[in-house]
Amino acid sequence: MGAGRVGVTLAETLESKGHSVAIIDQNPEAFRRLSDDFAGSRVTGMGFDREALKQAGIEDAYAFAAVSSGDNSNIIAARVVREVFGIDNVVARIYDPGRAQIYQRLGITTVATVRWTADQVLRRMMPTGAASEYRDASGGVSLCEMDLHEGWIGHTVRQLQNLAKTRIAYITRFGDAYIPSPLDVLQENDVLHVIVYTEHINEVQRILATVPKPEED
Repeated sequence: MGAGRVGVTLAETLESKGHSVAIIDQNPEAFRRLSDDFAGSRVTGMGFDREALKQAGIEDAYAFAAVSSGDNSNIIAARVVREVFGIDNVVARIYDPGRAQIYQRLGITTVATVRWTADQVLRRMMPTGAASEYRDASGGVSLCEMDLHEGWIGHTVRQLQNLAKTRIAYITRFGDAYIPSPLDVLQENDVLHVIVYTEHINEVQRILATVPKPEED
């Protein structure tokens, strides 16, 4: 639902991967954003209207994305699709991060675009540091690749986790990824991928980017 830039990009990307796609928008002019070779269905109507959804093939759908410009429309459409048509794979774009967390608790996967956009802008402004690889739908927990100061070499995974108050999800070493044990020793050129509360990313990266104090070993 939604033939804006995000909706059109999703539709064309999914079609390029071999999926059949239908896109719904209340404004027929919005479909002009689609490329000429887009073969999917174009349905004019409200994305939470049952007849429009049926016309788009919702009864045979595997997934549904509500990515219009309105939070209310997106969440209503997502709930109709889940509760009326029984589609499990539903995602709604929500601009308000606080509301996104509420709907997440209702079982609707949400993407809080303000938080995500801010994170991407900050990453490009300050490229050295934590690179976000994954963020849960609520935005509260992130998987990040983080820089590691050479002073940490020789320390154990357990020492780092205790000092940084984080958890190493996996380490990439010589091109291969593996899940370390607490007693594994950090080596030169290790790439760390850590699980961290999103609000603590900067604090954890600051700890990992500096030499651990001798009394903290």
